[in-house]
Amino acid sequence: MSERPIQILMIDDDEDDFFLVTELLRDISPGQYQLEWAPTFQKGVEAIERRIHDIFLVDYRLGPNTGIDILHHVQATQYEMPVIMLTGKGDYAIDREAMQAGAYDYLVKGEITADLLERSIRYALDEYKHLRTIEESEKKYYGIFEKAHDLILLTDGSKNIIDGNPAALRILQYSKEELLQMHLRDLFVSQEQGDTFSSHMETGDPQQEHEFKTKDGKKMVVLINAILLDESAQIYLCVIQDITDKKREEQEKQYQEKFVITGRIARVIAHEVRNPLTNILLAVSQFKDQDEIVADEETTVYTDIIERNCTRINQLITELLDSTRMIELHTAEHDINDLVKSALLLASDRIRLDEISLQEQLSAGEIFVNADDEKVVIAFLNIIINAIEAMTPGKGILTIRTIRIQDKAQLQITDNGSGIPEDRLSRLFDPFYTSKTKGTGLGLTSTQNILLNHKGTIHVDSKQGKGTTFTITLPAVR
Repeated sequence: MSERPIQILMIDDDEDDFFLVTELLRDISPGQYQLEWAPTFQKGVEAIERRIHDIFLVDYRLGPNTGIDILHHVQATQYEMPVIMLTGKGDYAIDREAMQAGAYDYLVKGEITADLLERSIRYALDEYKHLRTIEESEKKYYGIFEKAHDLILLTDGSKNIIDGNPAALRILQYSKEELLQMHLRDLFVSQEQGDTFSSHMETGDPQQEHEFKTKDGKKMVVLINAILLDESAQIYLCVIQDITDKKREEQEKQYQEKFVITGRIARVIAHEVRNPLTNILLAVSQFKDQDEIVADEETTVYTDIIERNCTRINQLITELLDSTRMIELHTAEHDINDLVKSALLLASDRIRLDEISLQEQLSAGEIFVNADDEKVVIAFLNIIINAIEAMTPGKGILTIRTIRIQDKAQLQITDNGSGIPEDRLSRLFDPFYTSKTKGTGLGLTSTQNILLNHKGTIHVDSKQGKGTTFTITLPAVR
């Protein structure tokens, strides 16, 4: 029980009723209740404005006004304290009207007893406290739902989406109306995966990764935690964490670690191969100088083959070392748009020859990076040439886009070519890995080396039959 008396405001134009209620409250527990009387509608409104009462007892008849008017005033001022309506006689229509208007309870004056009055007051106060607790919970839930960075979706028992928070709308790029027309499975890249998850969403592993797609087809890697929020209504809550950037960072870290290991292996191979290779060349050189060998044309053909292939092996080892070793940089501040334009100028003949449609979407403002312009232009050119070669002449669309993302300069090079199979993506930057009949497979390795030396990253997204996007990120200096 609270030490402070419960403050009651009684709005009633009959003073006898006020004295009666005063005596009843005194009988219940002296000092537990403190009653204030307002004899008119206007005085009642003025008392309400002071906002010091815990509960109101309001007579239905108040001269030209009614207790319903008091209820409407309380609601209009958003001072929603509990109201008990007092009626002169049992009238079901008045009682129903009072309850519909927001009264917590009603009492017939001629039937009021001390026990009945206390029970009604206690009920109204408990109900008010309960409703305020629910309201606070709803506000907290609404705040979490509206302000959460993670995607939050509500679905019905059939897994149809019935609500989504602002983060879900923003990231998935759907309007609220579009999202509410969708089934949960529609968000998955694979419908089979979506059906499987929808069937077992309560028992699914929250650490299992899934692939979502946005409205424009962009892939997302997500973790989904689904719970049954309301068993009776069969409403499910799905909290979806977008880990696309985290996965990309992990992949880039793996690229860097693999690159370091590749460099070490390359140096070991160079050392172990070049020594015997040098011995072979020296031996062949001495062998060729012998008179009987010089006179034998057929033998000379074979010794030439040996020399040419030894030279080729030595050249490949040099290219491998160059593509994986730390390089010396001569850096200065350059606008990334200028570097892109230089690379496009070098590729202009190939673009015209293959009748490629070029779409430049360069940032309006300058984005400066600290770069060795000669080497970075070569890196950009390698990717542009790869994109051109992946497209059908006369049908290719090459899109070049630069943007600034916080303290990073980002370049996206997109083609509408044949795409890269999933199993090849992880090996794309490996030395000597190529699908070209005459390629060495060191172009992208060298490109990655240049970008890593500039503290940059390179990421590839591809879909077979749709095309490929290379995303290059470099630190922006201003």
